[in-house]
Amino acid sequence: MDILVLFGSLTFFLTCSIPIGIALGLATALTLATTSDIPLILIAQNAFAALDSFPLLAIPFFMLAGSLMSYGGISRRLVALAEGLVGFITGGLAMVTVVACMFFAAISGSGPATVSAIGSFMIPAMHARRYDDAFAAALTAAAGSIGVIIPPSIPFVIFGVVSGASVGELFMAGIVPGIVIGCALMGVSYIIARKKGFAASAKEGPRKSLWASFKESVWALMVPVIILGGIYGGIFTPTEAAVVAVVYALLVGRFIYKELDFANLYAAFKDATLVNGATTFMIGLSMSFASYLAMEQIPLRIGEWFTSMTTSPALVLLLINGLLLVVGCFVDNISSMIILTPILLPVVTRMGVDPVHFGLVMTVALATGFVTPPYGANLFVASAVSGVNMERISRNVFPFILAMIGCLLLFTYVPGVSMGLVQLLLR
Repeated sequence: MDILVLFGSLTFFLTCSIPIGIALGLATALTLATTSDIPLILIAQNAFAALDSFPLLAIPFFMLAGSLMSYGGISRRLVALAEGLVGFITGGLAMVTVVACMFFAAISGSGPATVSAIGSFMIPAMHARRYDDAFAAALTAAAGSIGVIIPPSIPFVIFGVVSGASVGELFMAGIVPGIVIGCALMGVSYIIARKKGFAASAKEGPRKSLWASFKESVWALMVPVIILGGIYGGIFTPTEAAVVAVVYALLVGRFIYKELDFANLYAAFKDATLVNGATTFMIGLSMSFASYLAMEQIPLRIGEWFTSMTTSPALVLLLINGLLLVVGCFVDNISSMIILTPILLPVVTRMGVDPVHFGLVMTVALATGFVTPPYGANLFVASAVSGVNMERISRNVFPFILAMIGCLLLFTYVPGVSMGLVQLLLR
């Protein structure tokens, strides 16, 4: 009865377009009031206790760092470097878009932020080179999903906080899968470009401007080196790395690239504040939701339901991936991570799945939701940047979705792809 009330009311509130944070709080309160003797004060207590977390501070600082880097001219220089590297290939600007998103993913930690920062340059550039507008927007939306896989990644931080897994290990686990997904998207782009006759973007060859582009973007490329090198070198924690990234972005954008004037600085802080306010509110109430799940042993009961259908870990993982892909069509990445982690993690850990491996699989599955209609966040951002309607973008994004699902299955059933670096360097 309590499961029916909890998830039924949550589904109803989400269907009514109530914000996810409020929906979580209301569903928890309604379930406590109707099916449990637990006092309602639990909601407020657990919400405030959850937010009193040092690792959680990484989220607003990574958001601010990504915003500062976008307004400070770093994304434009990364695009120039990417064009020097792969612009000469058939469908070169499509390749440039993917590589630039991979570079920016190592800075921002956010899918929609990556789409916005890179799409604002690359979609008009592809339009000018006679690329199909819908293809350009769909590719940018798909490539932007890499923003939550290559570290630093905000969903990895959230999964680490909710599950207790090492954020540093999660970051390390995301490096190879992020590169694999990028290569898969470039492969699909190349096939489509050959079929539709999209030309290379740099007919004079890659070497002419590569060194100049590298010299101009070297300060931008130092960001992931400082963040990841500092974390794995034991110099600072992921939270402290986020603060270092903010300071670095301020110094580079203001004094080296000289594009971070006071108007851009205000806009960067405003964007980061608005997004973080909504995220923090949602995380607090989600922890109350998760606490109730744990007290009533709901994850255990759901796990027993899964295992009653099959005892094969491979089939259970396939069912969970299917669930995550469907949820990703309707609920954003962070919200899904917060709601589903305490439910699904106990199920897979009892089957011997490493929590870090599952965190990577879960992030990739939900990242695919960024580009799945009808509510893919990256699709909305790409539509706003390009001016192309959602229907046309959705038709063009399916080849990229299939490539991402193929990568997801690879990561699920070949753990060495994601866990190889973790086991080699951190364990």
